[in-house]
Amino acid sequence: MANAKISSVVGRYVSFDVEEEEYKVFYLENGTGQPLVCQHTAGCHNHQWRGLLEDEEITENYRVIAYDLPRHGKSDPPLNKEWWKEEYKLTADFFTKFIVAFCDALELENPIFMGSSFGGNVALQLALHYPDRFDAVIPVEGADYSPGFYLDWWQHPHANAAQVCASGVWDLMAPQSPDKERWATWFYYSQGAEAFKGDLYYYSVDHDLRGKLEQIQGDKVKVVMLTGSYDYLTPPEAGKRTASQIKNAEFIEMEGIGHFPMSENHEEFRKYLLQALSAIHGVKA
Repeated sequence: MANAKISSVVGRYVSFDVEEEEYKVFYLENGTGQPLVCQHTAGCHNHQWRGLLEDEEITENYRVIAYDLPRHGKSDPPLNKEWWKEEYKLTADFFTKFIVAFCDALELENPIFMGSSFGGNVALQLALHYPDRFDAVIPVEGADYSPGFYLDWWQHPHANAAQVCASGVWDLMAPQSPDKERWATWFYYSQGAEAFKGDLYYYSVDHDLRGKLEQIQGDKVKVVMLTGSYDYLTPPEAGKRTASQIKNAEFIEMEGIGHFPMSENHEEFRKYLLQALSAIHGVKA
């Protein structure tokens, strides 16, 4: 067809072990240059990063890689373990080990890691525990501590879990974000309800870096934090407070964006991301 257009984004699977369990992980990638590894938000999948994956200005200089965490999107639970016999609760220890193992499996050198929400929180964990493995981290909508969002009613048997999870994140987006992108974000969340609660265990219970931020070696791994002005879950003051306790860290407030910047308004988000990438490389945007 004359109007057909094939995207340059490519999807692949990679298999590797984490804590002696085998995982088969799906990821999307596009571009060449320094790896930019992207983590989706809790209960979602790598489709959130489609705008970035198809952003020609960024993919000209960066190899953008967006994966599905196990139990999300097209990445299954562990292949050998009887995972259905235990409750899923994501921990900081597994989360960080998984990300490092994924980067090792792809033989990535000096990657930049960027994650949003619980992905922003784990970016801080990576900076603390694996400063030699990453050139920089970009915590998006992240903070040292994010209590209060691990709730039983996300998966109450009397509720439609898919709609509850999707609608529960609606007001975390900025009202001026384009309707088509806000509804797309809603749709992504309607597909990931089963993993949401277990992800939130990490986000609100297991993640706690209070009193530890000064241990992050900001001279080894650059930290640039991005927080949307409409994010009441992790508000700008939380991101700014967190960055102020990390050596050499920078904080950028994103005006007019909420908790899901990469999917709710990529065109606005990319402006701030370019600022962050310039800061990492010591260039004024």
